[in-house]
Amino acid sequence: MPHNAGFTAPTEIQSMKRFWLLFSQAVTVLVAAYFVVATLQPDWLRRGQRMSSAGITLLEAAPQPEGAIAPGSFSTAARKAAPAVVSINTSKAVRHPRSNDPWFQFFFGDPGPQAQVGLGSGVIVSPDGYILTNNHVVEGADEIEVTLTDSRRAQARVIGTDPETDLAILKIELDKLPVIVLGNSDQLAVGDQVLAIGNPFGVGQTVTSGIVSALGRSQLGINTFENFIQTDAAINPGNSGGALVDVLGNLQGINTAIYSRSGGSMGIGFAIPVSTARMVLDGIVRDGHVTRGWIGVEPNELSPELAETFGVKASEGVIITGVLQGGPAAEAGLRPGDVIVQVAGHPVRNVSELLTAVAALKPGQPAPFVLQRGDGAVELQVSPGVRPAQRTARR
Repeated sequence: MPHNAGFTAPTEIQSMKRFWLLFSQAVTVLVAAYFVVATLQPDWLRRGQRMSSAGITLLEAAPQPEGAIAPGSFSTAARKAAPAVVSINTSKAVRHPRSNDPWFQFFFGDPGPQAQVGLGSGVIVSPDGYILTNNHVVEGADEIEVTLTDSRRAQARVIGTDPETDLAILKIELDKLPVIVLGNSDQLAVGDQVLAIGNPFGVGQTVTSGIVSALGRSQLGINTFENFIQTDAAINPGNSGGALVDVLGNLQGINTAIYSRSGGSMGIGFAIPVSTARMVLDGIVRDGHVTRGWIGVEPNELSPELAETFGVKASEGVIITGVLQGGPAAEAGLRPGDVIVQVAGHPVRNVSELLTAVAALKPGQPAPFVLQRGDGAVELQVSPGVRPAQRTARR
């Protein structure tokens, strides 16, 4: 017989009764279990809550799995690079400027030499114990002590210095040295994240982060050859000679200088690219000095006044106002008034770029120079000589 709409069979009613009976029993068991747990083990229900010694309930983060790295963390790069960054302490004996004056000695006696101490950082770049640092960190020092992150100490000796880039190479005699991995600074881009590692103010090794703010900074009056990486990672006194590394922990530069009105970081720091540091390292270790190209000219920034004086029509390049008689440039045919536009295929826009480009040339090996002479372009082959050693005074 067909059922009327809305009519429920007795078997269906019994089935629904059994379902509700099971449901109510399950809810009763769960409520009872919750009551028992809440009474006997309330900590099980306080996810992340802990009771402090003062009886205050605190929320705590769930423990991270072993080896997990927090999002945005630079801990991997810091752990990789930091052990190879060392602290450098220097001392030198300094006498009073009037200590040899008889009247000064009569009234004040002979004070004798006074110890002057210095502080900086360095980077271990070889298992053989070679350390890169700044020349101004160790210049004139009588004693140099290097302290590693594992608290080992060693006396360092100077292998060589290059004042024109403000770099120095030290060497220590220790076993099982941590070594930093050299990166490729030519691939850096503005906006890349970087870390500065060093020993600012002697407080101990410190890691700061920032970005690459600019590349190829020059004409700062710091070094003869300037091609700085600019960064806003905090660099302070004591960081000189320390490491500027990328997010992989690879060395990209040697921290050297800051722009500051207070003596502390103002977000403008400068580092020597690792490409320059590597060239200096190889030259000093191999030859005892850095060999650079030299052509014997007096360069000047191109200005409308100089261009008009020498009768040259050029809008960019470096104008030559003097040529050393008998020098490589004179022998190749360069003249005062020539504007150098390219050196070995690299464009030249200012004096700093010209110095850097010529210094990179191999002495005795001809290189093409593109010039603007009068109304036309001229290409000459110039065989550079060896740049005479120079010492630059630092500010």
